Amino acid sequence: MKGRMCLASATCLVLTLLFSSSAWAYQQPLGLNLGYTSFMDGAPPAGPGFYIAEYLSYYHANRLNNIPGGADPGLNAWVNLNQFLYQSNTPILFGGKWGIDVIVPFVAIDSDLVPGDNDGMGDLLVGPYLQWDPIMGKNGPIFMHRIELQTIWPTGRYTENKVLNPGSNHFSFDPYWAATYFIAPQWTVDWRIHYLWNANNDDPFVGYGVNEVKVGQAVHANFSSSYEVLPKQLRVGVNGYYLQEITQSEIGGVEQGREQVLALGPGALYSFSQNTHLFFNLYFEMAVHNRPEGEFAVLRLVHHF
Repeated sequence: MKGRMCLASATCLVLTLLFSSSAWAYQQPLGLNLGYTSFMDGAPPAGPGFYIAEYLSYYHANRLNNIPGGADPGLNAWVNLNQFLYQSNTPILFGGKWGIDVIVPFVAIDSDLVPGDNDGMGDLLVGPYLQWDPIMGKNGPIFMHRIELQTIWPTGRYTENKVLNPGSNHFSFDPYWAATYFIAPQWTVDWRIHYLWNANNDDPFVGYGVNEVKVGQAVHANFSSSYEVLPKQLRVGVNGYYLQEITQSEIGGVEQGREQVLALGPGALYSFSQNTHLFFNLYFEMAVHNRPEGEFAVLRLVHHF
């Protein structure tokens, strides 16, 4: 019995260290956009109207940073995002045309350290936004951008008895600015810059032994550059993401290490038509602190009705 108690205590300690501030729905919300968007991000691809986008993604952590012994976390996560977007043709503020963005995630998490069913609906993302028409030059568009006031609502599956959950159990406000700049008609650079504010989790994992977890604030960004190799059909390039916590999460008043990650990799965009586009992005994480480190792949299909 004593040996089992020691093993349980050790396991709880490892889980607390490992998952206390991970971006995979442990403190930071699972719907956080790290690498989900990339090329031509400054505007919807076909102008006003309804869009649906389906994302299939897979993350595997092959390294565990800042944990004594450097144990392999055996962490795998599959995420399916279902995005519904409406872009109006009506300007309402400084020439920006209003739109609304809704994302419903579904999540499957597998970890050697936490066996059991961790599948389910993730947190709902809702964001009103303003989209500006492209700034045009003599050879086509030069710059296009938008601002979205994205919110993340704690609607996902969550239980305080598990350290890994599809839902985060706290509200987040994650506004961003997305833009595409045309260096040349075929060559673009893109960015999406977020500021993430998190409310506290007032029903945290029971293994922490506290009634509330203060969740850190962060900045995060996606960035990419692509070149059109087949006119109006195929773009290839490089893509990346970066996250840095700017305030520390606290568990029972004890400050946790700040998360940081940089990821880079190749990507491609294939356009079946003006209305249907397929994105593929692959990322390899580096410069990681206080979170798992691994590879991330995203396949995204966007259709305009």
